[in-house]
Parts: sequence; structure tokens; C-alpha cells
Amino acid sequence: MTDTLFDDDRKKRLGDYLKKIPGIGDWLDPKDKVAVLRFAGVIADSSMMRRAGVNYHKFREAIPDAFEIKRARAVALIINSPGGAPAQCSLISEQIRKFSEEKNIPVFAFIEDVAASGGYWLACAGDEIYAQESSIVGSIGVISSGFGFEDFIKKHDIKRRIHTSGRDKSFLDPFVAEKADDLERLKSVQAGIHQSFKDWVIERRGERLKGPESELMEGAFWSGKDAMSKGLVDGIGHIVTILKNKYGEDVQLVDCSPEKKSFLSQFLPFSSDSKLDLGQVIEVAEEKSFWSRFGL
Repeated sequence: MTDTLFDDDRKKRLGDYLKKIPGIGDWLDPKDKVAVLRFAGVIADSSMMRRAGVNYHKFREAIPDAFEIKRARAVALIINSPGGAPAQCSLISEQIRKFSEEKNIPVFAFIEDVAASGGYWLACAGDEIYAQESSIVGSIGVISSGFGFEDFIKKHDIKRRIHTSGRDKSFLDPFVAEKADDLERLKSVQAGIHQSFKDWVIERRGERLKGPESELMEGAFWSGKDAMSKGLVDGIGHIVTILKNKYGEDVQLVDCSPEKKSFLSQFLPFSSDSKLDLGQVIEVAEEKSFWSRFGL
């Protein structure tokens, strides 16, 4: 009996290995497939935030690989993100659309807890967007935040010296009071990014949007159910149920997400080979602030 179990295990492992070999895998496992990419966490370049869950660098190989899966009928995006860097959102979304159009493969986005701000930017890379009734969806806007330490250094009699060449090099210096010119310039930059975001949503959602721009694209967010009534998502449902309805009960979901962290690292807020430092503490606080805007 034991020998039989070992034989079955060896056969299974051999079969799994052979299925990964181009040509042989297609012959052994001819079922239709849907490639899956999971985007979870704050969107930021890894050089800016070491704990960033999503950035273009991390997905630059996974995205084209997903569209190369043999017998792929579609690519599914699982999104759970409160947003982040707009440039990273744009880079990732453009890459997804590029391969979708080149390969003529549709893309479906599935929202878990939240697809807000940059998270919704990513969701719009999908030809159709699905959510849960209790998902948080929207927040089409731009936000900047920081701290002011001018009173702190004054109270502690700290003398700060800064030397620049260029009138605006000390833009929004946190150690001096805010300047009206700096705020005006910041709002101008934000307005440009906001307009790019709105243009992208309109391009991707088009006539499906139900409501004026002043209502849908000024930073508000909704539950998945309400977002559907406003045309921000196409339906409510689970990824497996929806894809089986589209492609049949035998369709296989293939996880093409970038290499995952080790089991233990999922429970550690910091890497085990580094000491806890102020930068890491600030990163955790900043990451938490992204989620807390949506009660998460």
C-alpha cells in the first residue's frame, strides 16, 4: 500500500513537471487557461518604499509572461490596493493594454477589499471590472501628504542650514512654514495628474459611466454595489465563478504573479537580516495611512 502511494506521488510530480514543458505540457493538459496576476499592496517604486507591494519593476516580466501562456483565453487581474504612485500605475496599465491588444487576449479585473485611487487606475486596465458588494471602489483623485517640523526645531533651538542653487530647490521644505507659491505649484502638478487619471477612466469606461464627472471623479469612493450602479464596475462576483461562466467548468487559472515571499516573511514586518530603523517605522506608518483612508 505504501509503495503504491509513493508511486502515485512520483507520477503526479512527473506529470506536473512535464506539463510545464512547452509542447509537451499542451499535449498533456489541453484545457483552456486564464493567466492570473495579483496586485496587492501600496503602489510605489521599491527605491522609494521598500515595503511596496506593487511596482512596474516587480511586474515587468510577469505581465508579458501572462500573455504567453499556451491556450490562454484571458488574463485576470486580482486587485487589492489603496493606491500609490501614479507613474507606476500608468506604466503597469500601459504594459497590460499593450500585450492585450497585441495578443488579442481580453483582460478582466477582480477587486477584493479595495481598488481605490491608483488601485482603481490599475483596475481600468481590464476590459471588464468585477468587485464584491463590500469592496471599496473609486477615489479618483490625487493626494499629497507630509509633515511640518518648523515648530519642533524652533522649540528645541535647532539651527538648520540649507544651501541651494535654483530658486525652487527647497520646494515644500518641511522645516519651514508652507509658502503660498509652493502650494500653488503643488496644486498645479496635482491638477495635471488628476486630469490624466480622469482621461484614463473615461477612455477605458466610456459610456458605461453613469453620472457626471463632478460626482464620479472628485475623490469619492463607494461600495462595490454602489460602484456598479455608477458604472465604475461591470458586475459583482467571484473570479472563479465568473471565469467558469465565461469559459466553462474545466478552465484552469494559472498564477503568473511575480515570485512570492517565503511563508515566514509574510508575518514579519521587516526583513530578518536588517535592524529596525526609523525609515522602516515611517514606511509602516505611511503604508497604514493608505489603507486607513478606507477604514481598513
